[in-house]
Amino acid sequence: MAPVEKDPVTGRYTTGHEWDGIRELNTPLPRWWIIVFWVSVVWSIGYWVLMPSWPLLNGFTPGLLGYSSRADLESEIAEQKAARAVWLNRIESLPAAAVEADSELLTYARAGGRIAFEENCAPCHGVGGVGAFGYPTLADDEWLWGGTIDEIEQTIKFGVRNSNPNSHQSEMPKFGADGILTPQQIEQVADYVLTVADRAPVASLPGAEIFAENCAVCHGEVGEGNKDIGAPALNNQIWLYASKLGNQKPEVRAAEIRATVISQVTRPRHGAMPAWSERLGPGTIRMLAVYVHTLGGGR
Repeated sequence: MAPVEKDPVTGRYTTGHEWDGIRELNTPLPRWWIIVFWVSVVWSIGYWVLMPSWPLLNGFTPGLLGYSSRADLESEIAEQKAARAVWLNRIESLPAAAVEADSELLTYARAGGRIAFEENCAPCHGVGGVGAFGYPTLADDEWLWGGTIDEIEQTIKFGVRNSNPNSHQSEMPKFGADGILTPQQIEQVADYVLTVADRAPVASLPGAEIFAENCAVCHGEVGEGNKDIGAPALNNQIWLYASKLGNQKPEVRAAEIRATVISQVTRPRHGAMPAWSERLGPGTIRMLAVYVHTLGGGR
């Protein structure tokens, strides 16, 4: 170590440390920094005493003030629930149609319904109810189980083909798998259904008679469908189990649709939907019904 001496340039004493001929000046910390440091020490001690801070084996020191961020959060949640209860009580006390007719309640119900929809329904039906392969679109005028606001609420409450005794139940026969129709007859009825979908049924086709004997009882004589049993309309170009976009080439798209119809007649697929009344409150279900009904296709 070098001897402690005064630096001729700065006038400060050195610390006695030297590296490669460079001596370290004994420069004290600024007074403001020292003050801030000791204030921080005092503040930290006060925090340890007043607030929960030190972990223990089975918990933590509660602090003299007894502050709890969890308690604050629970208090805020309780306040929000109380504020929401005012609106939910009004919504639950009125029929769904009356909620939709009240502009103030409609605004609240649509906002709440959209949030509930995105949390619970969008994974299947898509954001905004656009639908997906095997899941119906909710933003058009085609409804398997009815599209009035009361019918929508009923479907949301109890669902489709589940264990709830009030759920919608129906099942299409396995015309091919159970040997009700031959493969040739299934192809014939599929070809006829495609003409029905074009709204130009060809009665002279062999499949017309097969359709009348086996399919019309559920899907209607002209393929108009039956919402009471969830039988979809066939007189349109909406196919639940065909890809939504399809191939750009018309002939490939037509072949895809025909194969889909044959597959569904041979061994039909049946979708299911949970009974949301077993998971959500009545106010939330009513808001969902309002939201879905106002997506653009409610009847």
